[in-house]
Amino acid sequence: MKKIQLILLVAISLCFVTSSKAQRGNYPVTNGFSIFGGLTQFDISTDNFTTSKANGFLGGISATVDIPLRWYNISFGMQLSENNIDILGRPALVSTQEEFINYKMFAAQLAMLMHVKVAKHYFTIDVGPMIQYNGELELKDDSQEGYYIQNYTNLTATDITQISQFNFNGVVGASAGIRNFKLKAQYIYGFTNILNKLEREGLDTLGGDARFKGNQSMLVLGAVVSF
Repeated sequence: MKKIQLILLVAISLCFVTSSKAQRGNYPVTNGFSIFGGLTQFDISTDNFTTSKANGFLGGISATVDIPLRWYNISFGMQLSENNIDILGRPALVSTQEEFINYKMFAAQLAMLMHVKVAKHYFTIDVGPMIQYNGELELKDDSQEGYYIQNYTNLTATDITQISQFNFNGVVGASAGIRNFKLKAQYIYGFTNILNKLEREGLDTLGGDARFKGNQSMLVLGAVVSF
């Protein structure tokens, strides 16, 4: 809880960034902030489970530093998202029936992005690192608690919820539009193993791989309003 409060404090602090202009050397610097939101498509790339991408949503704010005489801008931002993912399972220990188990995951992400000015105020390429704190995987349907994970004999749907909560990501994307309103697309890839914590849970991995490895991926499509 304390970690979530710290992240929210950073977000609130960003809200107090106001539009201003200052002369730093020979470069006029413009500071401001942006509000953005959009849809997400989340997945975990892993050999342990059979997964299916699912849609979610996202919203956030960012503080921007615009140096007109440079070929790039910098932004520091935070975004909160609720993501969904489906993992293949079966309703009984011995069953030929297969069914996707529906999970959701809340995440808070802090990013520092460089915005390469391809067409100044109208089109940028966005790249940078991102730190993520996420909750555990949560079952969306309590009736699936007793389901078993496909590829394993005794591993249940609730056994795999305790995933790693701190992760490091990379972001690449693009923004296009007018000065104060842009559409954006981002691809977020997790460099760290989001399933690593499962190896310390003492799970029954009979029938499958005892080593858990997975990298998250998230596609974001949204809009940005700048002030």
